[in-house]
Amino acid sequence: MRYRVILKILGILLMIFSITMLPALLVSYIYEDGAHQSFVAGFAITLLTGFFLWLPVHRVREDLRTRDGFLITVLFWTVLGLFGAVPLMLADYPHLRVVDAVFESVSGLTTTGATVMTGIDWLPPSILFYRQQLQWLGGMGIIVLAVAILPMLGIGGMQLYRAETPGPVKDSKLTPRITETAKALWYIYLSLTIACALGYWLAGMTPFDAIAHSFSTVAIGGFSTHDASIGYFDSPLIEGIAIFFMLLSGVNFGLHFFAWRQRSIRHYFQDPEFRFYLTLLGGTALITFMVLALTQTYAVNEALRRAVFMVVSIATTTGFSTADFANWPVMLPFLLFITAFVGGCAASTGGGMKVIRILLILKQGYREIQRLVHPSAIISVKVGNRPISDRVLEAVWGFFSVYLLVFVLMLLALLGTGLDQVTAWSAVGATLNNLGPGLGDVSVHFGGLNDTAKWILCFAMLLGRLEVFTLLVLFTPIFWRR
Repeated sequence: MRYRVILKILGILLMIFSITMLPALLVSYIYEDGAHQSFVAGFAITLLTGFFLWLPVHRVREDLRTRDGFLITVLFWTVLGLFGAVPLMLADYPHLRVVDAVFESVSGLTTTGATVMTGIDWLPPSILFYRQQLQWLGGMGIIVLAVAILPMLGIGGMQLYRAETPGPVKDSKLTPRITETAKALWYIYLSLTIACALGYWLAGMTPFDAIAHSFSTVAIGGFSTHDASIGYFDSPLIEGIAIFFMLLSGVNFGLHFFAWRQRSIRHYFQDPEFRFYLTLLGGTALITFMVLALTQTYAVNEALRRAVFMVVSIATTTGFSTADFANWPVMLPFLLFITAFVGGCAASTGGGMKVIRILLILKQGYREIQRLVHPSAIISVKVGNRPISDRVLEAVWGFFSVYLLVFVLMLLALLGTGLDQVTAWSAVGATLNNLGPGLGDVSVHFGGLNDTAKWILCFAMLLGRLEVFTLLVLFTPIFWRR
């Protein structure tokens, strides 16, 4: 393990992250909300810590190995969550306790959107902006941004990219150079954010709300500047814009890249994962609409509006809300919550297990049924016309098994803290899938949970953001062997 270069990179990344507190400081001065001192202190603490980590090893020039990339990724997201909590702890309002501030910070950076705070409408504008910005930075992954910068400093970034990028196949690159790949992803991400903000503004949001909600929409985060979330605006047009950009953000960003380069959208519908993604969302929305209409929970038009928005929001793991789906009739709360386990497509900002993994599991399950009928047949699993190797299928099943095992262990841990079954089950699901809202006592916020449960859920959010294996590999003896 190359600890000196790891410290150097960690120091650089912390110094970069400290700069992200300056926009919130500017917002504080513009609105004169009195929170500026917390951001000045947060900036200074983060910058100096990064500087003193970097200074003793700034002359070190070594190549990163894969194991180093995993360690840096985990360390950075952990450290980032801690330092991101500083302004929330130091601000006079909300002035959160350590566990609550870390929970809120980790929730933002992992784009989970679970919150411990109430009275959000009354928070200082700079705090509101800072929460939204945390989600935006976490959406594509600040490490991917750093990958575009670190090579300029003589530090390669492919190992970081492989550790950070979601999805079952991590060696594919959009461009020959990893730096260009990271830049391409961020250009697309920034363009979607600007387009989303303009859409919200033209639909009637204030410029502040439009920018803030564009951050959390494109990041699939779910934080809002209002307690009532998107429902605060009560606007079908705003909800339609949110649906459109949530759908886009849940799609593999590689497809967006090819759409931009080829000036065509044809390849979207040629992609099996994208087609399955739309089918899943469409089918779930149809079932939800029919149940809401048949049970007369809403009028027909209102049922369609609520069903489509909430299905897209929950299934993409965004977590915006226009209705309290936890109190919807019969099986709907459970149905919507289960879709979050699927989540977005690979290489998107969505959480969950990813659509491509579920598609591969279903295809392999169908292959086993075919083998029962034709035991001697050689049947390959294909995505589109491309056969999938057994190595990838084994990795998908391994991920699925470990994901469920982690879920069960965390569920038992939460039950051990005294939570009821519905609250514990949904809290783990909401954080491990980076969803946000849950059921039971966490349907609105997580502030009522005990401190032990909040720390466990912070760990769950990190596991979900890093897709389990990136974090769990650090707990294996083989990782630390020379």
